[in-house]
Amino acid sequence: MNDATLNRLLNELGSHLASAFEGMTGERPQISTTASTVEPPAGALLRRERFSGVPGAIWIAAAEPDWLAGGALVLEAAGITGSDPEKHKAEFQEVVQQALSGVARSMSQWLGREVRREPGEETPPAAAAWNAIEVRQGQARLRLLAAIEPELAAAFAPPAPAPEDPEKPPTFGLLLDVELPLRISFGRAEVPLKDVLKLTTGSIVELNREIGDPVEVIVNNCVIARGEVVTLEGNFGVRIQEVISRHQRWKTLG
Repeated sequence: MNDATLNRLLNELGSHLASAFEGMTGERPQISTTASTVEPPAGALLRRERFSGVPGAIWIAAAEPDWLAGGALVLEAAGITGSDPEKHKAEFQEVVQQALSGVARSMSQWLGREVRREPGEETPPAAAAWNAIEVRQGQARLRLLAAIEPELAAAFAPPAPAPEDPEKPPTFGLLLDVELPLRISFGRAEVPLKDVLKLTTGSIVELNREIGDPVEVIVNNCVIARGEVVTLEGNFGVRIQEVISRHQRWKTLG
């Protein structure tokens, strides 16, 4: 399992847990995440939480003293004391569900498509690498155990680097970040100097292209592509319709 991906998911879970507690208690707790060698104890509150369109799941576990403490934080913030354990459990589960919904929103941003939290399921513990998430708010201390299934972590792992092209020199990669000026040509016109001197506000210069003709994408005075003009979030852009071959590029330089 990729450690960077695992930490990314755990950090998102911890951050959204803090936000969920803050939203329900009015105070943001301190959160810390560490690897744990402790398995969920017998009788712990254990749920396997899945997400739409993504393989694998996140396991969440909490011993009774911890989910009682988490539920008490929410109930006390609402001015409720002495509630029964089931009420504490319900409030704690609501915090966890809100946090996981926040993780789903982060996943949506990473993947560029909507991901939703699906109903969790109570399942017996499976072999998993557990991590402890410590929650500290005021005098209260509680700990959750969380585990990321490998399939879920793999869905967000960075892609493997592309193999090097043996035909390219080893230093070719150093050139890939070089910035080049790119301009778009709607057309050209040759105008006599006497007509240039007559140009005023509102004058119209006829170009050598019709309205439906593609515009040219030019880099370093070389036409590399042609496309159509589009608008994107209030800005002009060009949708590439044709990439110019190397032979054609040489002809445009002439």
